[in-house]
Amino acid sequence: PSPQSPFSLAILNVGAPAAGMNAAVRSAVRIGICQGHTVYVVSDGFEGLSKGQGRGTIREVGWHDVAGWLGRGGSMLGTKRTLPKTCMEKIVENVRKFNIQGLLVIGGFEAYEGVLQLVEARGPYEELCIIMCVIPATISNNVPGTDFSLGSDTAVNAAMESCDRIKQSASGTKRRVFIVETMGGYCGYLSTVTGIAVGADAAYVYEDPFTIHDLKANVEHLTDKMKTDIQRGLVLRNEKCHEHYTTEFLYNLYSSEGKGIFDCRINVLGHLQQGGAPTPFDRNYGTKLGVKAVLWMSEKLQEVYRKGRVFANSGDSACVIGLRKKVVAFSPVTELKKVTDFEHRLPQEQWWLNLRLVLANYQISLTEYISGKMEHVTRRTL
Repeated sequence: PSPQSPFSLAILNVGAPAAGMNAAVRSAVRIGICQGHTVYVVSDGFEGLSKGQGRGTIREVGWHDVAGWLGRGGSMLGTKRTLPKTCMEKIVENVRKFNIQGLLVIGGFEAYEGVLQLVEARGPYEELCIIMCVIPATISNNVPGTDFSLGSDTAVNAAMESCDRIKQSASGTKRRVFIVETMGGYCGYLSTVTGIAVGADAAYVYEDPFTIHDLKANVEHLTDKMKTDIQRGLVLRNEKCHEHYTTEFLYNLYSSEGKGIFDCRINVLGHLQQGGAPTPFDRNYGTKLGVKAVLWMSEKLQEVYRKGRVFANSGDSACVIGLRKKVVAFSPVTELKKVTDFEHRLPQEQWWLNLRLVLANYQISLTEYISGKMEHVTRRTL
């Protein structure tokens, strides 16, 4: 390890558990120790940071305290959705008490929003003029500043495996349509990417508005599909894709319109989408983000260290680390605020919406196949 540095870092998990969080904590703790920093871990998110050491929520960790965390799912530290504004004074008190100069927050939209609140509270609380970094970790993949959040790969794999098993259950029962509800809040990433992976007939999401005419067209498409060798259908629905067209509504509509042609079943995937053990991508990605985040924080701490204390009040002292196209980039939370829909907890622009054309092409191909316009396409391809 490097010589002992004067800096102390605190690491915490915020929001819902996501696969890969533990890999990120492990690599961040160990690279922090290698840099010579004092490293604290905080249990129960911002709520734990407000409680302090008295209840064992803030503790210093060493190299072996995070051994074996790489392949563990969920969050070993424990997470809470509590935002800092509910307990700001206690958080400031503990930041001062433990002399924390760097805060690494691993979590979902609450982690991003929480760090933004801490940055905005720097005026009245000078103690919050420290280096902060967010590692996006959520199955919803709805944090601005990154194309992929930790845990979303594991979640897509878990949802895909579940849909494959659901489809397989219809191999003995012909003419059946499954309606599968996925998680993700208002973000339709899980529904869309899982739909592409399993060859779904449709995936309804909030970002791509749909009407009763779209539902009717899909019922007609499924009715035509039942005339071919493939006598089963799969429709994915994001949990908050529409206020009125609920999973129950879709079930009633499809059951009624498909009466005598196909029957219908509902499956709500629920928390099994959190996926258990992280996939190789999430383990690798979490490890890399943990290392890069701490190295960035160390560099920033050196820049703002003056006369024995850290004072960081510039916009680029609090960032979200993320993969943007091919580059791991740091985006200031104050800049990301301008491109965030806080009401629906979404980035205003999402790259994966372009992939939805692939879902539409499934339907076009099948319809053309039935009408005999695509004789060169084999049944097996479809």
